[in-house]
Formats: sequence, C-alpha cells, structure tokens
Amino acid sequence: MNIMRFLTPKSNVAYLDSLATVRNGFEKMTFHKYRAIPVISSDGVYVGTVTEGDLLRSMLQNGGSDMREHEKVCIKDVIREGWNPAVNVMCTVDQLFNRVAEQNFVPVVDDRGVFIGIVTRKAVLTYLTDIYEKTKKDKDVDDEKA
Repeated sequence: MNIMRFLTPKSNVAYLDSLATVRNGFEKMTFHKYRAIPVISSDGVYVGTVTEGDLLRSMLQNGGSDMREHEKVCIKDVIREGWNPAVNVMCTVDQLFNRVAEQNFVPVVDDRGVFIGIVTRKAVLTYLTDIYEKTKKDKDVDDEKA
C-alpha cells in the first residue's frame, strides 16, 4: 500500500515560511487553532515543525508581550532541530504508522526534501476504523449465513 492514500497535499495544509517572524507564526497558529505547524524554506524544502511551546519560549526570551519585538525573530531561529522529522513519500506504511503513533502529523517530502504534504493521525485512524467496520460487517454476514 502507498502512503499517498493518507496524504493531505501541501495545497490544503497551513504552513509557515522559514523567514516568517515569530509574530507571523503565532498569528497563523492562533487563527488555525494549531499547536504545531510545518515550516518550509522559500524553495519548498521542509525545514522542521514549530510548536506553540517554541513560540512561547521565544516570546519570553525576546520581549515578552511586546509584539513588535517578535517581528525581529525568524521562525527558522526557534525551531528545535530534529523534532518531527519528515518521511520520504516512498516510506513503507509500517514506517508511517510507527511515526503517526508518536506525532499528531507526519510531514512528507519527496527525494529532494521538498515538502509535499502531511499525514495526520486522524487520517490513519479513520482508515483503520473503516477497515475494522468492514471486517465486522463481513463477519456478521458470515455469522448470519452459518
């Protein structure tokens, strides 16, 4: 099975440019009610994921509640390196499921590291629930025939 079945494409994903400011990040995350959001470079390469906690730590270190101070700090400077790494689009479903168990969403990149979308835990759980329901329904039909 191909992981593309679970993919939410980049065009349907909110993300931040790595040169966006902490203020931009905070506003976008607040608007979408996200706790974490992917960050990509201007050439489309996945840089990492920034979290609410990353932004709050930056805000505390750089001026507290003065939003003008947060226009001076770039998102790329507050991302924790190695957190929420992406998977390659050619990864196995087993690899994907292992990552989804640890993260709410998994960024997906192509062979050049270009961000192509995300796989959410919800998409995987919905798929597994559908399989379970179909199996249960098939079993009930078999039981009725017996």
